[in-house]
Amino acid sequence: MKLKTTHFGIIDVNEEELIDFPEGLPGFENVKKYALIGHDAGGSPFFWLQSADNPELCFVVTDPFLVYDNYGVDVSDDDVKFLQITNANKVITLAITVIPEDVKKTRVNLKAPILINTGKKLGKQVIQKDDTLPIRYFLFQND
Repeated sequence: MKLKTTHFGIIDVNEEELIDFPEGLPGFENVKKYALIGHDAGGSPFFWLQSADNPELCFVVTDPFLVYDNYGVDVSDDDVKFLQITNANKVITLAITVIPEDVKKTRVNLKAPILINTGKKLGKQVIQKDDTLPIRYFLFQND
């Protein structure tokens, strides 16, 4: 299918690869379908979660395990059921990333990762109970 986007123009995506977020994302509860762009490209730790419903809505995401030592995600039984997780190897974890004009202020939300069951094409943002995980983890902390 052709997907109209603000940032990438018109792109081709396989409709079967769209990820359904039945609850949407916090603040965007009415936006349910997303395409994961650039995840398979390799090379860059960043890729995009592009809304299929709203051309202007696109999140930069990354693998939080690459940017934060000893990162862990606590997934409740309810979330496992909601996402229909039967195989942990079919789940990817993403963290929303904000890359401002001053890239040295790039930050990642470690408190609320996005979990995607790649087999079922189901996603959900899960707020962690761990109070040590920051909402704004700055990637360039020593600069």
